[in-house]
Amino acid sequence: MIILASASPRRKEILEQMGLEFTIKTSDAPEFTDKTDPGEMVMDLSRMKAEAVYRAVCNEGILPQNTTNIIIAADTLVFADGKVLGKPRDRKEAFDMLNLLQGRSHEVRTGVTLVYITKEAHQVSFQDVTEVTFAPMSDKEINALIDTGEPMDKAGAYGIQGYTAKFITGIKGDYYNVMGLPAAKLYATMKEHHLIEEV
Repeated sequence: MIILASASPRRKEILEQMGLEFTIKTSDAPEFTDKTDPGEMVMDLSRMKAEAVYRAVCNEGILPQNTTNIIIAADTLVFADGKVLGKPRDRKEAFDMLNLLQGRSHEVRTGVTLVYITKEAHQVSFQDVTEVTFAPMSDKEINALIDTGEPMDKAGAYGIQGYTAKFITGIKGDYYNVMGLPAAKLYATMKEHHLIEEV
């Protein structure tokens, strides 16, 4: 049994593209970490989500017996000028984020944690980094993008697969990492720990 510890439609879509069958159970973990290193930040946040769902499913007793159960949790943040850009709280914050990103490159990091239960529970965390470059954007273009509503539930106030696509001039790394789940690294990690068969 595979459990995706996220309500993100983008992460759901990526797992479906990978050909995995899974259920969804969201986490109530607080989205706060005291880590300061960017990689440790996203991995710590993903760990908290995975552990919260693991505790919940253990309490509910819903995991099938005599099989490997896997919980997949992820957290994505955008980093620019030493600033951490999560989901904007309001329109002004969305504008400020997009204004900071326009006309330059920035980093998108996703931390992923797998909790897999065989006879006992094991945990592995990793991160992936993608560099994204934006074209210059006018205030009018930024406001029009915010008017779509797309920026309000996404780290860095944009979705690479949405309206923002027309402003993205370059990407170095995994496209799916920017969407919220690095598919290639997830597949490789699951193979390494014998959680998935080669296809």
